[in-house]
Amino acid sequence: MSEAFDEPRLALVDFRARPVQQPLTQRSRGLRVLAYVTGAGDAAVIALATLLAAVGRTRLDIFGDTAGGVQTVAQSVAGYIIIGWLLVNVLAGTYRRSTLGVGTIEYARILQSGAIVAGAIGITSYLTNFQLSRGFFVLLFLIGVPGLLLWRYTSRSLVHAARTRGRLLTRVIIAGDSHHIDDVASVLRREAWLGYRIVGAIVPDADTAEATADGIPVVGSSADTAEVVTDHEADLVVFAEGSFPTTADFRRVAWDLEGHDVQMAVVPSLSDISAGRISMRPVGGLPLVHVDQPQSLGASRGSKRAFDIAGALFVLILASPVMAIVAAAIKLQDRGPVMFRQTRVGRDGQFFECLKFRSMVVDAEAQLAGVTHLSKHQEGVLFKMVDDPRVTRIGHLIRRFSIDELPQLFNVLRGDMSLVGPRPALPAEVRQYDPEVKRRLHVRPGLTGL
Repeated sequence: MSEAFDEPRLALVDFRARPVQQPLTQRSRGLRVLAYVTGAGDAAVIALATLLAAVGRTRLDIFGDTAGGVQTVAQSVAGYIIIGWLLVNVLAGTYRRSTLGVGTIEYARILQSGAIVAGAIGITSYLTNFQLSRGFFVLLFLIGVPGLLLWRYTSRSLVHAARTRGRLLTRVIIAGDSHHIDDVASVLRREAWLGYRIVGAIVPDADTAEATADGIPVVGSSADTAEVVTDHEADLVVFAEGSFPTTADFRRVAWDLEGHDVQMAVVPSLSDISAGRISMRPVGGLPLVHVDQPQSLGASRGSKRAFDIAGALFVLILASPVMAIVAAAIKLQDRGPVMFRQTRVGRDGQFFECLKFRSMVVDAEAQLAGVTHLSKHQEGVLFKMVDDPRVTRIGHLIRRFSIDELPQLFNVLRGDMSLVGPRPALPAEVRQYDPEVKRRLHVRPGLTGL
């Protein structure tokens, strides 16, 4: 579960029930086909990289080795390269359902596999005195590794799109007490691209409710976990807090699930924790989830500031023609000012003037009191209009494509903002922040949002 966990931010410790000599169910065919299709794509990319490396070497003379016979040599080893590289991918776990299409681990393992294959080819060529062109070797991995990463990214995008349309779904049963089941379910549901379909809940034996507070049907008790998984053809069982009274009870359930084609995941009492801060280290058979301290202060270091300056200058150069056209259009529309300046709260609560292209009428602030009833958020710290009558025709266009935010690149150059970070808030909004939300003021606000 994002990369990160990038999506959703729950620390899942993944276990896999070991197969024994029992017939496995035929569910999750789509997930199995996904692994096969991904492998076929890998084979095609590796074969293409081998071909391009051979052709490219015959047309380049920058490596200093003899190009003669490169294609013959490539043909003799192409099959071994494709088979060997795929085998290393399998051994590295790049086709496991727990990581395929989710998180950064898949990409890291692709890079690891490429390094292993490169080392194996180099060592084998040296020990056997095989005359493999250095140019072919370099081009093979310069093309192959980025090609595999690009293919995995493309296939992942297609899979995510299919999941949002109800395809390639993973049937999930959540075990635990009702409150924690609903917490986990809310995280899984908000990231539809992950493809988790919650089919039911397993509660402790003493719980007699027919459904959780959020309406997830109770399909069995903890003692009947294996039977419930079989009956509902679950692909994944997520064990939240309250699943079992003791670790021995969980171990017995794991034994009961042995031989079933189902994955198990344990959710610690953590949420909204970035993947970079979490690591799992077994100690004496006890899986400890280590959580590093927050690094909000580190987000203001010199390297990030240098990236902000370089990135803002680059985007300003590219966007300058568009910005000039928008500025002229705003000026010609009503002869009012081109820029809109508004006081926002920056890092450590410091005020600054946030720049935007003016997208409203000149007296928009004076009209604010008369349109607050149109806000989508009648309670809380946000003010968001459904259909703001103060927005001009040009304003609608530049807001749709976020062109009105481009002048904030000057705020980035001045050090008021960053390219990446939470959006700058109004002073009135900050005054209503809870203590937890005020942590966002530890870093510079950004253009991208949190």
